[in-house]
Amino acid sequence: MPLQHLTGRAPFRHLELAVGPGVFVPRPETEQLVEWALARLAGAEGPVVVDLGSGSGAIALSIAHEHPGARVTAVERDPQAVEWTRHNAAQRAAAGDRPVTVLAGDMTDPRLLADLDGAVDLVVSNPPYVPDGARVPREVADHDPPLALWGGPDGLDVVRGLLRTAARLLRPGGALGIEHADQQGDALPALVRGTGDFTDVTDHPDLTGRPRFTTAVRRGGD
Repeated sequence: MPLQHLTGRAPFRHLELAVGPGVFVPRPETEQLVEWALARLAGAEGPVVVDLGSGSGAIALSIAHEHPGARVTAVERDPQAVEWTRHNAAQRAAAGDRPVTVLAGDMTDPRLLADLDGAVDLVVSNPPYVPDGARVPREVADHDPPLALWGGPDGLDVVRGLLRTAARLLRPGGALGIEHADQQGDALPALVRGTGDFTDVTDHPDLTGRPRFTTAVRRGGD
């Protein structure tokens, strides 16, 4: 059993989030994606941010905490996980952070975020990316929710839908950041380039030097 399930808490950057059965436990590696996102938003007033597949809310709530002007929306489709998203969002709002909007639904549903089409400055995601049938540690297989883990035969099925949503939401020049498995450091950037919707596609290593997340810019902007 994960230690975080025993304590009911998971540290993430400057926050401590409630976690338990039904929600993915945030990992330290994801903190680097948040660091990149905050650097991208530096100096922006009131940027619009969407976190797709938010889980515990770690990414969305960290951005709202560290960039107080950001208007952040978190999307989660797992009925159990979204209750944790809402709980953590309520806790952070009570602590004085700008409230994060939490939406329950499939990130690929064009109706879900239709009011933000072409108006988003930053889309971030730590999506399900484990290839079906891959071996994972027992504490992951037994305790992390399947919807947060498995991404189809190559691990990128969810990402394909995510990219269509990101292209629809982002304004020209808006930025995209997606975490991935260390074996996907070539495949995921190639997938992003292949859409034709993004430029400046770059992959970034984690602190151990392994490929960890891909960033890109929506075409049509500076």
